Amino acid sequence: MTVTPQVLVIAGDGINCERETALAFREAGAIPKVVHINDLVENPKMLAEASALAIPGGFSFGDELGSGQVLALKIKYGLMDEFQKFVADKKPILGICNGFQVLVKLGLLPDMEEERTIALTSNKSGNFINCWAPLEVPSSSVCLWTKGLKNKTLELPVRHGEGRIVLAKGKESQIYKELLEKGQVALNYTEDINGSYQNIAGLCDPSGLVLGLMPHPEAFIFEATNRKMAKNYLEPALGLEIFKAIVEYTHTLN
Repeated sequence: MTVTPQVLVIAGDGINCERETALAFREAGAIPKVVHINDLVENPKMLAEASALAIPGGFSFGDELGSGQVLALKIKYGLMDEFQKFVADKKPILGICNGFQVLVKLGLLPDMEEERTIALTSNKSGNFINCWAPLEVPSSSVCLWTKGLKNKTLELPVRHGEGRIVLAKGKESQIYKELLEKGQVALNYTEDINGSYQNIAGLCDPSGLVLGLMPHPEAFIFEATNRKMAKNYLEPALGLEIFKAIVEYTHTLN
């Protein structure tokens, strides 16, 4: 008997995409549970009971001290042991936009076992951007979330002020080479959107189970939200593929 996976979707304190993210997981066949970060800190066993975790986009804590910084500190000092066990148990984690920033600041990306080598900083333009971005999945990627998008052309909405990926100064080429060799580049812009190093739009950990990306796949799960005029509004859109792929993976955990 197949057990329907439960996915925790973190909410609260400036996060504002939890409903869209929960809907995406529901449409993909999971049971989403939206949980305020304070409730999760008070009852961390909820994390152990879940099959997957998502940190949606938004402006957690108003981006005080930097995007995702306060939420990352809250998790670090309230839930870090549980997060590390979650990863060790091979349960997937998704961080979208602000959630990506949180995963980087927690050290879960690019690799929990190594020193931090990447950061997300202000866009090259210095401005907040809100547009559709053309994207592609590198053929070498090991990311389980984006495996259904290989060899497909897609666009997803982006909306961020601090989404430019930078690598440790003076070590950029070496770090980038290692990321490629390990298949950790999960998503690329096909044109320069914000100045990210080598147009990186998303990264995963070496297992392919922890994904952080700046574009918003939850904002394009139906053709109704396509920037182009869509004829079949309720047809599934490519953003849904990211959620379907990982829900399919969670069935192997049971």
